Amino acid sequence: MTVFYFVGALFLLANVAVALARVLRGPTAADRMLSGELMGTTAVAVLLLLYGATGVEALLDVALVFAILAAMAVVTFVRRTWPEDSADDHGGGKS
Repeated sequence: MTVFYFVGALFLLANVAVALARVLRGPTAADRMLSGELMGTTAVAVLLLLYGATGVEALLDVALVFAILAAMAVVTFVRRTWPEDSADDHGGGKS
């Protein structure tokens, strides 16, 4: 079963290489951010597969940190790129 985990981790690492190419190519900041999120999510999955194969519990901690950082990166990106007055356009503002 550990061979399956390692093969899955290698497949996901190839996925990270494709996402890195998308980060470098763009064309927009949103494309780059989505590719970065893909890389973060894939890193969490790789760490969990490696934990399943090796049983090293520190991998769980690192996976949790990566998941939290990925969520924070998305929130930061959206807050910095979303227009301030768009809440009024979508009914989110004061009446």
